Formats: sequence, structure tokens, C-alpha cells
Amino acid sequence: MKYYIIAGEASGDLHGSNLMKGLYAQDPEADIRFWGGELMNAVYTSRQSGEGWVKDYRDTAVMGYLEVLLKSVTIARNVRFCKEDIAAWKPDAVILIDYPGFNFKIAEFAHGAGFRVFYYIAPKVWASREGRIRKLKAYVDRLYIVFPFEKAYFTSKGVPFTYVGNPLVDAVDQSPALRESRESFLQRTGLPEGPYIALLAGSRSMEIGQMMPTYMQFADAWHARHPEYRFVVAAGPSRSMADYSKYLGGRPYVSVVFGETYAALRHAEAAVINSGTASLEATLIGTPQMVTYKVAAASAFIMRRIIKVKYVSLSNLILDRPAFREFLQENFTVENMEKEMERLLSDAPYREKMLSDYAAVRTLLGGTGASEAVAKAMIQDLKA
Repeated sequence: MKYYIIAGEASGDLHGSNLMKGLYAQDPEADIRFWGGELMNAVYTSRQSGEGWVKDYRDTAVMGYLEVLLKSVTIARNVRFCKEDIAAWKPDAVILIDYPGFNFKIAEFAHGAGFRVFYYIAPKVWASREGRIRKLKAYVDRLYIVFPFEKAYFTSKGVPFTYVGNPLVDAVDQSPALRESRESFLQRTGLPEGPYIALLAGSRSMEIGQMMPTYMQFADAWHARHPEYRFVVAAGPSRSMADYSKYLGGRPYVSVVFGETYAALRHAEAAVINSGTASLEATLIGTPQMVTYKVAAASAFIMRRIIKVKYVSLSNLILDRPAFREFLQENFTVENMEKEMERLLSDAPYREKMLSDYAAVRTLLGGTGASEAVAKAMIQDLKA
């Protein structure tokens, strides 16, 4: 069968790549065409030849309400192109991965054109913009959710769904990075010996621009008091040094590594993470953390009026209580970060409680094999 998959950001590329592995395993004759990144393309080229990679997510990812408005022309052009490409290729199923601003437009088109529409990793309608429930019911044949707290929510809304666990458990546990020694990691990446704090500023250029100035101020303040510590910026494989060099300012105690997120988290003493999938990855890896988040003032003004959840971090949402601190908008300050880092590194009971909460998150997410189970469920739905 033919599958057209759309992932619009780094986390979607990760989950899309694992879904593709599952589809190829369950359907050896699978023909896949996709929007995504290097991870999805690596899976594709291991099984198929041709031009299956339609567009890189780096060319499509946008965050924040104001930012979407500023890039509306580009987004509209991409939507139009995507519709034309789907119509020409005629897939058996269009599989949408998160990325709701773009994917709901495609869902409406694909449904109207008679294609089966599957939505993998639900748009966060439980957090904001609940009106999108209507679109899920109207345009999506089946929703595949990945968080246990979503089951009750979508049941109450009458949206048909499948839940077979969270694919991130497999992605983390099966990663070779977690089996590599610290010595090997440091030697391979050219990082010096000694303790370090991991900094994860996000995968999009706008996120990096919002996070890095304050991250560097924090690095300066912490290094002045604790010169034995270094900082490792764990950048996504889709980024380049050009995204970070203007923020480094000749700081010899700050290094940048690309495509090494899991290893960087595994061997860090603690991490400062821009809210997103990386925070849940740190939970599964077992790295003490704090989460930060900041968007443009205009976007923040809008978000405060529509966001309905108590936390921005997935781990805290899964537990329905804070496993770790979140510093958002005006609370995202160097002073707050310094105080929290002191606790993360020096308060043993505080760290142990956080790690205990991490274990609870892992239990709630369920076992392994979610990606292949989702692929199997999609194929069964198509055959049905």
C-alpha cells in the first residue's frame, strides 16, 4: 500500500521514522512518500529508492502565533503544493503527525478528495483550541494517541482513537547512545573531561533565538562561581553552527554538538531544556532537569488566554503534578535558573524524588513496541 506521511518538526521526524520502520515491517511492499527530516529519509533509503522525500521539515517549521502570521504566504504555498502532490500520487492513506496548523488543512483536503486520513500523535486540543475537535471528527478517520491522559479526554469528546503506548520509550531505550561510555562520547565529540550541564534550546531557529541569550547569561554566571563546570549545547542534526555562533561570544566553556541529544543528556550532570519532546526524553533517560519556555510577547499574550493546562512539560502533564520546575516567560531568568541548578546538583533528596517521579512517568507510558503496534493498527484499519 501507499502511505503519504507529513511531519513538520524534529519530534515528528523521530516518530515518523519509527512509524516507517513499523510500516515496512508490517507491509513489506509499502511505498512511502513523506515530508520530514534526515531520520525519516534514513529509513526510506534503507528500504526504497527514488524521490520519496518531498520536503524537509526545516523549511516548514514555524512556532508562535505571531510567527505564523509573518510566514503566512510561505505556509499557504506549502499547503497548496502538498495538496497537489497528494492528488497526483494517490496514496491509500495520508498519515499526519502532530503539526496541526498545517496538517488540519491537509486533513480537510484529503478527506474531501476521498483519501483515508490517519492522525498520529494528537494535536494538543486538550491544552488549547478545543474547537479543533470538530475538525478531528469531520476530517480524520482514526486518531492514534500517545499519552495515557488522552484516553479519557478523547473518549469524552467522542473521537475514535487507538492507544498502544508511547513510541518515545522505544526510541530512547533502543538508542545506541545510551550504551556508549562517557569516555567514548567525550573522545568522539572532542569534548573535554569534567562535569557539564546540557543546554537544549529547541530545534527551530526562532526557539534558538529566544532561548540562547538567556542560556548564555546563565552559563556565564554559573561558570564564574563554578569554573569546573562546562556547558554542552545539544543541537538537532538539522541545525548548523551558524545557528549558534552569534550567541557563543568566545566562551571557551561552552561547546555545541549536533545530533547527540541522547548521549549529551545521558552524561550530563543536569539539563536546561526548552519545553518539548526533549524534556520527556530527559525523563526517560534519567537526567535531572529544569524546563524553560519563552515566545514573543505578542504570542505569549494570546497563549495566556487560550492555554488550559497547568504545565507545559509532558512529564508533568502525565503525572498531573510537577516532577521538575518550569520557568516560563518572565520567570525564565538567570536568577531562577541558578537557584534551581544548585538544587539539582547539590540536594540529593531533591534529585532522588525527581528520579522517582521519572520512574512513575515511564510506568504510565506503558511498555515497548508502540511504533510497530501503531503501524499494524493502521494497516488493519485500511484493510477493514
